[in-house]
Amino acid sequence: MNRPPIHVSSLGHLPRVAATLPTYDLLTMLSPVTAGDSSLQALAPQRRLQLVFHDVIEAAPEFIAPSAATVQAILEFGRNRTGEAPMLVHCWAGISRSSAAAYMLACDGNLSHEAAIADELRRRAPFATPNRLMISLADDILGRRGRMVDAIARIGRGTEASEGTPYQLPMSFSS
Repeated sequence: MNRPPIHVSSLGHLPRVAATLPTYDLLTMLSPVTAGDSSLQALAPQRRLQLVFHDVIEAAPEFIAPSAATVQAILEFGRNRTGEAPMLVHCWAGISRSSAAAYMLACDGNLSHEAAIADELRRRAPFATPNRLMISLADDILGRRGRMVDAIARIGRGTEASEGTPYQLPMSFSS
């Protein structure tokens, strides 16, 4: 089955990207400081999930790190998509948390394509640096035995950017 792609954006580009989609499910990942952004209220997704955590790769007392529950919520949201509505995923900069979520959602629906999905992510978003903690947690939850972690490590850190440009990641990969 050919599923609609995941649209990935920063918060700054979000209204423009949302306006191009007739319908969509919205996944928002922001830190506690930015989670109350009023521009989100003007959007009208079919479904909405907002998760609040910092873009960190290890636990620290002053930060809310992504957890297994965070990753499980992202995966469940992706699994329960509304019909053929595309998924619109965003974080503050559109570089780390949103790229990690897009990658894990694509991997969830495509067993044994972790490397191909990582390569496609790098091709479409040279600036993407998926949050390694989120990827590691997803790898464990999905039982990928390190393949997701290895694929993201292989593509390495993205090019330097303060904000990513919107991109799409396919949800269907075949052998």
